[in-house]
Amino acid sequence: MKSKRIGADEQAQVHVIILDTGEEAFAVLTRFANEAGISAASLTAIGAFERATVGWFDIASKSYRKIEVNEQCEVLSAIGDIAVGDDGKPSLHVHIVLGLADGSTRGGHLLAGTVRPTLEVVLTEVPATLRRKKRPDLGIALIDLAAARG
Repeated sequence: MKSKRIGADEQAQVHVIILDTGEEAFAVLTRFANEAGISAASLTAIGAFERATVGWFDIASKSYRKIEVNEQCEVLSAIGDIAVGDDGKPSLHVHIVLGLADGSTRGGHLLAGTVRPTLEVVLTEVPATLRRKKRPDLGIALIDLAAARG
């Protein structure tokens, strides 16, 4: 992974993060957010994976149904955010659409993705703290604006 801050002012810092072949995207981006101490950000990404796992949230069971994509695929669109989780650490939430060789797509929550050949991420960090809190009624953690600062 390589990264560079390409812009900053009192409203935001923009980082470009380039992942290389073999890196696991969710883990690398989570590590970047932790090391940079990011508490509120949005991100977009394009690139490709050699394989990925996306999840469809089943509200009835309060769990993700894994969708395995075990082939080379294009990251057609990835969009997400970072907020502080219940553990006090940055929590990454990314939705993704993957394009397959036959033109079909798979999409859902990014759970894992092994990069091949690259993933280009633009992350916009804002001087605030977003708080993601576990919602027992839903089984997932959502951003709680009442707990946000900034």
